[in-house]
Amino acid sequence: MAATQAEHLRVAVCGIFGRVGATVANAVAREDDLTLVGGVDVITSADGFAATNGQTVATATDLPAVLASADPNVIIDFTRADAARVNIRTALEHGVHAVVGTTGMDISEFEELGELAAANDLGLVVAPNFALSAVLMMHVSKLIGKHMDYCDIVEYHHENKIDAPSGTALQSAIDIREARGSDFISVPTEKETLFGTRGGVHGGINVHAARLPGMVAHQQVIFGGLGQTLTIRQDSTSTESFVPGVLLAVRAVPELRGLTHGLDALLGLA
Repeated sequence: MAATQAEHLRVAVCGIFGRVGATVANAVAREDDLTLVGGVDVITSADGFAATNGQTVATATDLPAVLASADPNVIIDFTRADAARVNIRTALEHGVHAVVGTTGMDISEFEELGELAAANDLGLVVAPNFALSAVLMMHVSKLIGKHMDYCDIVEYHHENKIDAPSGTALQSAIDIREARGSDFISVPTEKETLFGTRGGVHGGINVHAARLPGMVAHQQVIFGGLGQTLTIRQDSTSTESFVPGVLLAVRAVPELRGLTHGLDALLGLA
């Protein structure tokens, strides 16, 4: 069911019992202009999802059931790539806008889904990271990369993250290389005594991934030049860091058509 931005938006969350999904669902439930109407999760509860504001919403293990019973305007997806592919397409085919934070999918897949969204007069917002500080880090890094010759990216996440590198780190490398217009200098190591120590490489940017208990989402972009380095570090110390960006996207998506990749345009950075 489509809606304009001025209307009270009905929102369903895919991955509602996950780390980020639960945080986002609680945030939606607290907003006066948004209504949490349902949730989807592979592990669900007969009692539904109990939000921190005292509201309880029905949940199901598949999105079509929630679409039929809850009639949302927008879905938010923080699941896994295999589930997100199905959820996004299902939502768009049923006239529902989508905001997606799930990583592990190729940009070509999102572009195809964006075409479906446009054909159905719907918006699809996909972001590798919804923390506003991370978006700003990525934006500034594109500017710096034009003036420095070396670049490494180090990202840190919790031990159960299923993909590496993170979507933020990979997109950072892609964007920084594209903004620079040429590869960074990356001197090959003559003898790598432990394979993979230098990380993955994109456009001369070495990307390293750490997986440790207690981490949420953290990234350093380290630039090097003659006799100097410049390091930018962003830290998400809790999943609450993603909430402002998600709410921004949820409120904006009814006025958008097709794919919007990243929050840059919504923040006036594009």
